[in-house]
Amino acid sequence: MPKKHYHSPAAKWLTYSALLGPFVLLFALFQLAPLLWVGINSFIYEGSFSFENYRSILNSAFTLQAFTNSLWLSLLSSIIGLAIALVFTNSLRRVDSRLRRAVIAFVNMSSNFSGVPLAFAFIIILGVNGAGTLLLRSSGLVEDFDLYSKWGLLAIYTYFQIPLAVLLLYPAFDALKDDWQEAAQLLGATTLQYVCKVALPILTPAIIGAFVILIANAMGAYASVYALTAGNYNVITIRIAALVSGDIFLEPNLAAAISVVLLLLMACVVFINYTLLNSSRYAKKQ
Repeated sequence: MPKKHYHSPAAKWLTYSALLGPFVLLFALFQLAPLLWVGINSFIYEGSFSFENYRSILNSAFTLQAFTNSLWLSLLSSIIGLAIALVFTNSLRRVDSRLRRAVIAFVNMSSNFSGVPLAFAFIIILGVNGAGTLLLRSSGLVEDFDLYSKWGLLAIYTYFQIPLAVLLLYPAFDALKDDWQEAAQLLGATTLQYVCKVALPILTPAIIGAFVILIANAMGAYASVYALTAGNYNVITIRIAALVSGDIFLEPNLAAAISVVLLLLMACVVFINYTLLNSSRYAKKQ
């Protein structure tokens, strides 16, 4: 019989340390250290420990407007993008597997098309003299479309939300079996009843998780907004960047405080997501 090799706890600890050490080091340097720096400096005001930076946020209508604009864009673009992605992903299940793989590859590529190139593409198509704008104007469908307004930003936000939502939802839709719908129809269920009673309970965790990721993705968008509006539209990422690298006033401690508030806001969204997922799991068990 082959001999069993027993490893001492010290040897196992050394093995795990060698394997996880580089990851822990990178995580500490690029995640924990910046987060700790931001947290500490958010309480520094004129060289002393103070809550003045947070008071400045609450008393600044301009900063509160930035949070409002970011939340408005994030929530609305996430809802619209998620709705379009749900229809698209459900339709994708009905096509041939070879074509499906090609479409998924294209969606994966388009999900990386963002930032300055995406803003430039929108300017060419929907700018003041863009091809799409001139076509809509000549057909009489749209008299005037301002790409550089909040509605233009909503269009560009929604565009880069859709591919990400499709990639997040596709594995969940792939888990649905066509036999389930056929069995439900044989039992007399309508399509709406099948969607509400069978499909939605299975897809709910994926939909909620995708919605939270889309909100975070939109809240952190910077390059597309800056390239499109040159920093003239007040969103929270533009505000943070202006405080860190602006030409007039540099207030990195105030930027750190705004970042902490943004982090807490995203933590609340994640907590709501966790609560809804737990409720969904509990409902399935009943």
